[in-house]
Amino acid sequence: MPIKAVIWDLGGVILRTEDPQPRQQLADRLGISRDDLEELVFHGASGRRAQLGKISVNEHWDNVRQILGIPVQDLPALQQAFWGGDRIDETLLDRIRMLQSQYKIGLLSNAFSDLRQVITEYWKFADVFEEMIISAEVGLMKPDVRIYHLALERLAASPNEAVFIDDFARNIEGSRAVGIHAIHFLNCAQAWEELQSLLSDHKPRPKASR
Repeated sequence: MPIKAVIWDLGGVILRTEDPQPRQQLADRLGISRDDLEELVFHGASGRRAQLGKISVNEHWDNVRQILGIPVQDLPALQQAFWGGDRIDETLLDRIRMLQSQYKIGLLSNAFSDLRQVITEYWKFADVFEEMIISAEVGLMKPDVRIYHLALERLAASPNEAVFIDDFARNIEGSRAVGIHAIHFLNCAQAWEELQSLLSDHKPRPKASR
C-alpha cells in the first residue's frame, strides 16, 4: 500500500545536540554527571509530568532549579547552558519540505507545553508540518500506542500508509506495534536513505491502461 504520511520526531532527529560542551560544562559546575542532568530534565518525575501536560514548562523548570539548589535569578543561565549545544538540522528540514507535495508531514514529539510556540515563533518552521502532535498538549507520550493512533487519525492515514522516524528504539517499537513503518534514526544520511528506499517501495501504483 502506498505511503501517505511521513511522521518525524523532533529531539534527536531534527533537533540534535551537536555540541555537548555547554551541557557538559553545566553538569560539571553542578557537580553531577551529564546523564544525571538529562535524566532530571527529561525523565524525572517533574519532566514526565511536564511532557504529559500535567504541569507547565515553567513549573517544571522551577522544580529542576529547586532540586539543583539554583537561585531563581540563575535559572535563565541554566536553561541557556542546557540547550546551548542544540542545533536545528536545516538541511534535513529542506529535505522534508521536498516531501510536502507528495506526502502529509507530521511531527510526533514528547515535549513540554511551550514547543508549539517555540517552533512557530522562534525556530519558524511550523510550515513544514501538516499536524504537530505534542505530548504535553494531548496528555500522552511515546511509546504509548494511543499517541500513534492519534497521529494517524489527525493525518487521515492507516498504519501501513505511514512511516515514523525516531531516535529511540522504544518509540520505534511502539510505532511498529501499531503497524506503522518505522525507521530508527542513527544519523541523517542513514535515515534519509532508508526513508527514500521505503517510499520507493511503497509508491502509488500506476493506473492500468485501457
